[in-house]
Amino acid sequence: MTKDQIAQRFKLLQEKIVSDLTSIDGKQSFQTDTWERAEGGGGKTMTIADGGIIEKGGVAFSKVYGDVSAVMKKQLGLDGDSFFATGVSIVLHPSNPFIPIIHMNVRYFELDSGVYWFGGGIDLTPHYIDMKLATDFHLGLKQICDKYNPDFYSKFKVQADDYFFIPHRNETRGIGGIFFDHQVHDENVSKQNLFDFCTELGESFPKLYGHQVEMNKSKTYTDEHIQWRNHRRGRYVEFNLVNDRGTKFGLLSVGRTESILMSLPPLANWTYCHEIKPLSKEFETQRKLVKAYPWIDGE
Repeated sequence: MTKDQIAQRFKLLQEKIVSDLTSIDGKQSFQTDTWERAEGGGGKTMTIADGGIIEKGGVAFSKVYGDVSAVMKKQLGLDGDSFFATGVSIVLHPSNPFIPIIHMNVRYFELDSGVYWFGGGIDLTPHYIDMKLATDFHLGLKQICDKYNPDFYSKFKVQADDYFFIPHRNETRGIGGIFFDHQVHDENVSKQNLFDFCTELGESFPKLYGHQVEMNKSKTYTDEHIQWRNHRRGRYVEFNLVNDRGTKFGLLSVGRTESILMSLPPLANWTYCHEIKPLSKEFETQRKLVKAYPWIDGE
């Protein structure tokens, strides 16, 4: 399995996800933007806006390569002269406040030294947390993880809680999911297994999100719900611009800014000293934004 074969499979994964999401949205089609990177490589960013479900969303594929700059070595700790990176990244911001934001990415990275790793993750950011649907989401991820390694879910859930955390707010971005980085083969999992795990996670994405959409799309909402949605979107922006390593890598590697920042919502609010009414739905959501929340009984 070569790096170019991995990239080609990720390219097909993007096409499948876009096709499935088009059916889920039911109104708009994705627009295609093919781009090239002067330093080496390129990609295809597919976006949707003002849809039946998705207010703004994107599914991006990239295959980039080039020299490891001094800045990349210093900021990212890369030990090599050239790199190759490919992956698929997805972020969807729905209109309805009861449908959650969702993010997923799978990626492969290789240095000229022969060092390689897989990474990725998927996390759900409900504006309003529904415990049943939160559990459904985590159970779906656990079922995928258990097919490849019985330790994956518990390990990757902790890593997601740690990664999708906003230190300056002392809260998680949402209900988490799984996150993994620098995954290489060992005596328990082969390189092919890791690749298959990444692709199955990607192929399962539309089903996992489709369930969340189906259970929430008919719920009516008010301006107050919209204001809370935009408040939670503000937290999403803070994490992506301040804490997200993927954003930092993209910008430091002279990636395509428009594709890197496609994850940001179309509208977001920042209210000074925002107050939440005690015992409200917003209050119940806020108090669950903590690490190690037991979304699955016994986990």
